[in-house]
Amino acid sequence: MTAPNDIVASTGVGNATRRERFDRLCGSFRPDLLRFCIWLARDKALAEDVVQETMLRAWNHLDALQDDVAARGWLLTIARRELARTFQRKRLPTENIDDLSAADEAAITVQATPEVYEVRKAIWSLPAEYREPLIMQVLLGYSSQEIADYMESTQGAVLTRLFRAREKLREILGPSPDDGLD
Repeated sequence: MTAPNDIVASTGVGNATRRERFDRLCGSFRPDLLRFCIWLARDKALAEDVVQETMLRAWNHLDALQDDVAARGWLLTIARRELARTFQRKRLPTENIDDLSAADEAAITVQATPEVYEVRKAIWSLPAEYREPLIMQVLLGYSSQEIADYMESTQGAVLTRLFRAREKLREILGPSPDDGLD
Protein backbone atom coordinates (compact mmCIF):
# COMPACT_ATOMS: atom_id res chain seq x y z
CA MET A 1 0.00 0.00 0.00
CA THR A 2 1.07 3.51 -0.68
CA ALA A 3 1.18 5.89 2.25
CA PRO A 4 -0.32 9.38 1.98
CA ASN A 5 3.19 10.92 2.11
CA ASP A 6 4.26 8.81 -0.88
CA ILE A 7 1.20 9.85 -2.86
CA VAL A 8 1.91 13.53 -2.32
CA ALA A 9 5.58 13.10 -3.16
CA SER A 10 4.84 11.19 -6.35
CA THR A 11 2.15 13.53 -7.63
CA GLY A 12 3.95 16.80 -7.08
CA VAL A 13 3.04 20.17 -5.69
CA GLY A 14 -0.57 20.09 -6.93
CA ASN A 15 -1.53 17.94 -3.96
CA ALA A 16 0.19 20.13 -1.36
CA THR A 17 -3.12 21.78 -0.51
CA ARG A 18 -4.75 18.34 -0.33
CA ARG A 19 -2.05 17.24 2.12
CA GLU A 20 -2.54 20.41 4.20
CA ARG A 21 -6.31 19.82 4.31
CA PHE A 22 -5.80 16.19 5.29
CA ASP A 23 -3.36 17.12 8.07
CA ARG A 24 -5.67 19.85 9.34
CA LEU A 25 -8.81 17.70 9.32
CA CYS A 26 -7.52 14.25 10.17
CA GLY A 27 -4.14 14.58 11.85
CA SER A 28 -5.38 15.84 15.19
CA PHE A 29 -7.98 13.06 15.47
CA ARG A 30 -5.50 10.18 15.25
CA PRO A 31 -5.19 9.80 19.07
CA ASP A 32 -9.00 9.80 19.38
CA LEU A 33 -9.24 7.16 16.66
CA LEU A 34 -6.65 5.00 18.36
CA ARG A 35 -8.44 5.18 21.74
CA PHE A 36 -11.76 4.40 20.04
CA CYS A 37 -10.31 1.43 18.14
CA ILE A 38 -8.53 0.06 21.22
CA TRP A 39 -11.81 0.31 23.09
CA LEU A 40 -13.68 -1.52 20.33
CA ALA A 41 -11.06 -4.11 19.41
CA ARG A 42 -9.49 -4.59 22.84
CA ASP A 43 -6.19 -5.21 21.07
CA LYS A 44 -3.69 -2.38 20.64
CA ALA A 45 -1.88 -3.91 17.65
CA LEU A 46 -5.14 -4.51 15.80
CA ALA A 47 -6.35 -1.02 16.72
CA GLU A 48 -3.17 0.53 15.30
CA ASP A 49 -3.66 -1.39 12.05
CA VAL A 50 -7.27 -0.25 11.84
CA VAL A 51 -6.27 3.38 12.45
CA GLN A 52 -3.66 3.14 9.71
CA GLU A 53 -6.21 1.70 7.27
CA THR A 54 -8.70 4.37 8.36
CA MET A 55 -6.25 7.17 7.62
CA LEU A 56 -5.40 5.66 4.24
CA ARG A 57 -9.08 5.28 3.36
CA ALA A 58 -9.69 8.88 4.53
CA TRP A 59 -6.84 10.08 2.33
CA ASN A 60 -8.21 8.22 -0.70
CA HIS A 61 -11.72 9.60 -0.16
CA LEU A 62 -10.89 13.05 1.20
CA ASP A 63 -12.86 14.71 -1.59
CA ALA A 64 -16.02 12.97 -0.35
CA LEU A 65 -15.85 14.98 2.89
CA GLN A 66 -17.89 18.05 2.05
CA ASP A 67 -18.22 19.55 5.53
CA ASP A 68 -14.92 19.99 7.35
CA VAL A 69 -16.73 20.18 10.70
CA ALA A 70 -17.88 16.58 10.23
CA ALA A 71 -14.32 15.20 9.95
CA ARG A 72 -14.27 13.56 13.39
CA GLY A 73 -17.54 11.66 12.90
CA TRP A 74 -16.52 10.76 9.36
CA LEU A 75 -13.24 9.27 10.60
CA LEU A 76 -14.93 7.36 13.42
CA THR A 77 -17.42 5.88 10.95
CA ILE A 78 -14.58 4.84 8.65
CA ALA A 79 -12.74 3.27 11.61
CA ARG A 80 -15.79 1.36 12.80
CA ARG A 81 -16.42 0.03 9.28
CA GLU A 82 -12.76 -0.84 8.81
CA LEU A 83 -12.77 -2.80 12.06
CA ALA A 84 -15.89 -4.63 10.90
CA ARG A 85 -14.15 -5.46 7.62
CA THR A 86 -11.17 -6.79 9.58
CA PHE A 87 -13.40 -9.13 11.56
CA GLN A 88 -15.19 -10.23 8.38
CA ARG A 89 -11.88 -11.13 6.72
CA LYS A 90 -10.37 -13.10 9.55
CA ARG A 91 -11.77 -15.02 12.43
CA LEU A 92 -9.90 -14.38 15.63
CA PRO A 93 -9.62 -17.16 18.19
CA THR A 94 -12.27 -16.78 20.86
CA GLU A 95 -12.82 -18.15 24.31
CA ASN A 96 -16.17 -19.05 25.78
CA ILE A 97 -16.13 -16.67 28.72
CA ASP A 98 -18.88 -18.59 30.50
CA ASP A 99 -16.48 -21.50 30.98
CA LEU A 100 -13.61 -19.41 32.37
CA SER A 101 -12.58 -19.55 35.98
CA ALA A 102 -11.57 -16.47 37.95
CA ALA A 103 -7.89 -17.34 37.37
CA ASP A 104 -8.42 -17.51 33.58
CA GLU A 105 -9.99 -14.07 33.40
CA ALA A 106 -6.63 -12.39 33.97
CA ALA A 107 -5.30 -14.01 30.81
CA ILE A 108 -7.89 -12.34 28.58
CA THR A 109 -7.90 -8.85 30.07
CA VAL A 110 -5.52 -5.97 29.75
CA GLN A 111 -3.53 -5.62 32.93
CA ALA A 112 -5.49 -3.13 34.97
CA THR A 113 -6.51 -2.55 38.51
CA PRO A 114 -9.59 -4.33 39.83
CA GLU A 115 -11.44 -1.00 39.88
CA VAL A 116 -10.74 -0.39 36.19
CA TYR A 117 -11.89 -3.91 35.38
CA GLU A 118 -15.15 -3.38 37.29
CA VAL A 119 -15.83 -0.07 35.51
CA ARG A 120 -15.15 -1.62 32.08
CA LYS A 121 -17.40 -4.55 32.91
CA ALA A 122 -20.14 -2.18 34.08
CA ILE A 123 -19.89 -0.03 30.95
CA TRP A 124 -20.10 -3.07 28.68
CA SER A 125 -23.14 -4.29 30.57
CA LEU A 126 -25.05 -1.13 29.66
CA PRO A 127 -27.51 -1.30 26.77
CA ALA A 128 -25.97 0.01 23.53
CA GLU A 129 -28.29 3.04 23.52
CA TYR A 130 -26.60 4.23 26.74
CA ARG A 131 -23.12 2.81 26.22
CA GLU A 132 -22.41 4.46 22.85
CA PRO A 133 -23.05 8.10 23.84
CA LEU A 134 -21.22 7.57 27.13
CA ILE A 135 -18.14 6.24 25.33
CA MET A 136 -18.31 9.04 22.78
CA GLN A 137 -18.39 11.64 25.54
CA VAL A 138 -15.95 10.15 28.04
CA LEU A 139 -13.35 8.53 25.78
CA LEU A 140 -13.58 10.70 22.69
CA GLY A 141 -14.50 14.04 24.20
CA TYR A 142 -17.55 14.66 22.04
CA SER A 143 -19.98 17.36 23.12
CA SER A 144 -23.61 16.39 23.61
CA GLN A 145 -24.50 18.30 20.42
CA GLU A 146 -21.85 16.41 18.41
CA ILE A 147 -23.17 13.12 19.76
CA ALA A 148 -26.73 14.15 18.86
CA ASP A 149 -25.67 15.02 15.32
CA TYR A 150 -23.81 11.73 14.96
CA MET A 151 -26.70 9.67 16.36
CA GLU A 152 -29.26 11.68 14.37
CA SER A 153 -31.05 12.58 17.58
CA THR A 154 -31.71 15.67 19.66
CA GLN A 155 -29.35 17.06 22.23
CA GLY A 156 -32.00 16.56 24.91
CA ALA A 157 -32.32 12.88 24.06
CA VAL A 158 -28.53 12.46 24.26
CA LEU A 159 -28.39 14.24 27.63
CA THR A 160 -31.13 11.93 28.90
CA ARG A 161 -29.23 8.87 27.70
CA LEU A 162 -26.02 10.11 29.32
CA PHE A 163 -27.84 10.76 32.59
CA ARG A 164 -29.44 7.32 32.52
CA ALA A 165 -26.12 5.68 31.63
CA ARG A 166 -24.46 7.27 34.66
CA GLU A 167 -27.39 6.31 36.88
CA LYS A 168 -27.17 2.70 35.71
CA LEU A 169 -23.42 2.72 36.38
CA ARG A 170 -24.08 4.02 39.90
CA GLU A 171 -26.58 1.20 40.40
CA ILE A 172 -24.06 -1.38 39.20
CA LEU A 173 -20.97 0.02 40.90
CA GLY A 174 -22.51 1.56 44.00
CA PRO A 175 -21.94 5.09 45.25
CA SER A 176 -18.54 6.65 44.78
CA PRO A 177 -16.58 7.92 47.80
CA ASP A 178 -17.26 11.49 46.61
CA ASP A 179 -21.07 11.13 46.54
CA GLY A 180 -22.79 13.32 49.09
CA LEU A 181 -19.72 15.45 49.85
CA ASP A 182 -20.91 18.72 48.30
